[in-house]
Amino acid sequence: MKFTSFAHLLNKQSLVHCHHELPNKKATGINGTTKERYSETLEENIVDLVSRLKSKSYHPVPVRRMYIPKLNSSNKRPLGIPEHEDKNVQKGITKILNAIYENDKE
Repeated sequence: MKFTSFAHLLNKQSLVHCHHELPNKKATGINGTTKERYSETLEENIVDLVSRLKSKSYHPVPVRRMYIPKLNSSNKRPLGIPEHEDKNVQKGITKILNAIYENDKE
């Protein structure tokens, strides 16, 4: 079977569930949105997100680039920190892909 989009599988209920599964007090992305601030208007945010996913107008924002030191070295490695909404979509897509690929293993 070939998939061209998963947007129809990401609904309001699944994205709210993904939001609650994300950890609290994590680093914020480029816009500085925290889980707590996103939760203040969660219903509106999720409805808007689902609408953008269904109309194919959702675009993730660029990640915030940080450089963190490597252990036992003076070098640094890049670390990308996505926005909370993008983390939410990533978690939803991960669940869908896991269901597809775990089913294929049998």
